[in-house]
Amino acid sequence: MRVAMYYKNRDVRLEEMPVPVIGKGEILLRVDASGICGSDVMEWYRIHKAPLVLGHEVAGVVAEVGEEVTGCKAGDRVAVAHHVPCNTCHYCMRGHHTVCDTLRTTNFDPGGFSEFIRVPSINVHSGIFHIPDNVSSEDATFAEPLACVIRGQRLAGIQKGDTALILGSGISGLLHVKSLRFSGAGRIFATDMDDYRLEAAEHFGADKAINAKEYSPDLLKKLNNNRLADIVIVCATSSSAAEQAVSSVERGGTVLFFAPLNYDQVLPIQFNALFWRNEVTLTSSYGGSPADYAMAMAMLGSGKITVNDMISHRFGLAEAGKGFQLVADAGKSLKVVVEPQK
Repeated sequence: MRVAMYYKNRDVRLEEMPVPVIGKGEILLRVDASGICGSDVMEWYRIHKAPLVLGHEVAGVVAEVGEEVTGCKAGDRVAVAHHVPCNTCHYCMRGHHTVCDTLRTTNFDPGGFSEFIRVPSINVHSGIFHIPDNVSSEDATFAEPLACVIRGQRLAGIQKGDTALILGSGISGLLHVKSLRFSGAGRIFATDMDDYRLEAAEHFGADKAINAKEYSPDLLKKLNNNRLADIVIVCATSSSAAEQAVSSVERGGTVLFFAPLNYDQVLPIQFNALFWRNEVTLTSSYGGSPADYAMAMAMLGSGKITVNDMISHRFGLAEAGKGFQLVADAGKSLKVVVEPQK
């Protein structure tokens, strides 16, 4: 079978691998669509594991099922979670499924930028989500990133009417904008360095999109009745965005670090000036739990969240490298989807 083998962001090669052989409790999935995530092009995070086949935002058709598989059959259209929790450990019992040790060791064989993947039994048990008939495979690739957004916003404790500030209007930031608008947030502000993405932020529901070079907490106050944001969501990896975040949160508010900082960066905080007596919460989120995936798929199926208009580029497997470059350059692209069967 064909795969897109990752060596580095600007070196993704079309190569051949054997079709995986499945065992008891496993399935073979024919991959119809796989989204390129921003984390796929975090080169500092990926390159020490290269070469490898990436791709975790996966949707396709069950091609083969192993013995003792229940809940799905050959021909079913499904999205699959690459990381799944054990659901029994200390972390899972406390609702922190995405820091479970099991979740951090589970994955596909190989990644989703391939024609077929073997889905291990634990993923089959906890990470298979049937795609509604009215949802395309490419739209179903959003189940994973939307699950991450759902989890992050829940951990941030967003309430109806809250003023929200999204720092970074890549696909994650835009999904946050759409989800906030659906959930009844008040005013939504977004920033980015790129005019294309600023226009997209307003198109998808932001009240005002501001160039990050021009943004300041004082400007936010001017636009928001002399108040800062109740919820600040950091979807950019720069330390400057993180510093803006902690200076832009209102008393009693929350900063959600949704994206990581760049490798080994340190965030300096003026603790007394910014936090003492202000009851500000700093929190983070990572990934999505099975319940978050299920909610995301239900939202896609109901039409409450539409995502097809967020797909800017589609590539066959042979051109996956072009998709990686688009995402890495963070220019005029939103969601880039690879279709391995083309």
